[in-house]
Amino acid sequence: MKNITYIIDRFEGDFAVVEIDEGMFANIPKIALPKEAKEGDVINVWIDKDETEERRKRIEKLMDSLWAD
Repeated sequence: MKNITYIIDRFEGDFAVVEIDEGMFANIPKIALPKEAKEGDVINVWIDKDETEERRKRIEKLMDSLWAD
C-alpha cells in the first residue's frame, strides 16, 4: 500500500495549508486533522483496502435486508 505524505506548512483560518509536492499546496479542513497537529507535522494518507471491502460488504448486506421480500 502506497502512502502519500503531506507536510503542514501553516494554518489559515479553518484550514491547514499542506505541501503535497515540492511547491504544490492544498487546503485541508482543520477538523479533519488531529487536534494536536501543528506546523511542520507530517501527515500520511493511504487507502485501507481491507476496511473498504468490509464496509462495502456490510452496506451491501444492509441494502439486501431492506429490499428483501
